Amino acid sequence: MVVLLSRLAVTDCLRLCHKVVDGLCGREPPRRGDYSSTWSLEEWLELLNSLTALFSLAVGSNSSDEEVLAGLSGVGSSHAEAVLSVIRARREEIRRALLDRTNSISSATLQDFDWQLKLALSSDKISSLHTPLLSLSLDVRENRALRSVTMEMNREELNTLISSLEAANKVVLQLK
Repeated sequence: MVVLLSRLAVTDCLRLCHKVVDGLCGREPPRRGDYSSTWSLEEWLELLNSLTALFSLAVGSNSSDEEVLAGLSGVGSSHAEAVLSVIRARREEIRRALLDRTNSISSATLQDFDWQLKLALSSDKISSLHTPLLSLSLDVRENRALRSVTMEMNREELNTLISSLEAANKVVLQLK
């Protein structure tokens, strides 16, 4: 979806890409309000996700300039050069941010969990409507600090969580 960049002037494209990298590095990301007349909300979110993924992939896999330009083939050459110049200028900064993100993810460990089953009754529904909800509390140790995370989910959300955890477990087992 980086083809959406062609709606901007090259200088604005350059400014936007630098702001996306700022957001990737934990600083202030670009604001939607600055670009609301250029893209719809859906286009904006797709563009941000695409640019973030592009910067992460290009730096994380140490892509050459030619590989980056090939990934930007749908964008005009001046816009593609602007994106590439941001990658060149801020490669080390992006690399550090990706490394920090990886380290913070790998340092979080689950310490304990607790669950409760509740029935939710809605005042605007028939009182006989019973929706089972799971309340899941997780104690997560992150950088030596213990924090509690509480989630409340219905059956469908619980099935999605279980599927995600099973997929993560398979990945972990493959890494061993």
